[in-house]
Amino acid sequence: MMRLQGKKALITGAGQGIGKVAAMRFAKEGATVCVVDINGEAGRQTVEEIKSSGGHAVSVTGDVSNAESCKAIFIEAESALSGINVLFNNAGIRDAKDTNPVDTPLSVWERTLEVNLTSIFLSCKYAIPAILRSGGGSVINNASIVAVVGSVFPQIAYTASKGGVTALTRELAIAYARRGIRFNCICPGPTRTERLEVFFDGREEFDSRRKFIPMGRMAEPIEIANLALFLASDEASYINGAMNIIDGGITGAYVASDLLSDV
Repeated sequence: MMRLQGKKALITGAGQGIGKVAAMRFAKEGATVCVVDINGEAGRQTVEEIKSSGGHAVSVTGDVSNAESCKAIFIEAESALSGINVLFNNAGIRDAKDTNPVDTPLSVWERTLEVNLTSIFLSCKYAIPAILRSGGGSVINNASIVAVVGSVFPQIAYTASKGGVTALTRELAIAYARRGIRFNCICPGPTRTERLEVFFDGREEFDSRRKFIPMGRMAEPIEIANLALFLASDEASYINGAMNIIDGGITGAYVASDLLSDV
């Protein structure tokens, strides 16, 4: 039996990267998927690929970091799906100008928190009533390992936003535990997506970061999507309020000071 048979799932930022792969994976396991992306064309392309593989999906275009747009997304999605059981809050950004607090522009700080943290607050605000109407379900928030460990590559706004995601997830998990909604977050390490690769200036920079990964490689999007699939399924029925680290061993590794001096 398919693991999400009969489930209605909404995934944000599903036009590319982890979100797109997750949307296709969820659909393969029987979910009807609402693909949400600010880039309407990218979202529709994901839907076409799902349908061409025999799955069921719809596309909704909008900006989850904007309150009115986010509200409209969930109204449209609940109607199109005839309910919502699963929400994967995946949309996020990482700005190249996001470095240390001295050099990071305030505008970059504010926009990063809007997209990475406020969007999750808004999505939960509008999704929770819909999920309760559907009899309960699962919410998965995409955070990062920088929410639990410091990074030798400064990204102050991104780190703060992802720390906020983990705290928000725990709070919601407690509040809705007896009302049939589970809230969990995923904390991925570096993942090979289109968005991340633009930050690497050639092979040398990639190699400088790869040495911090015990497995010697980045995660593939499907590996993150598989964890989201598990948390969305009834197999994870007793997992609630958890930070699920998926990083190839980075957070468990001891980093020698001589490596830090090379960065």
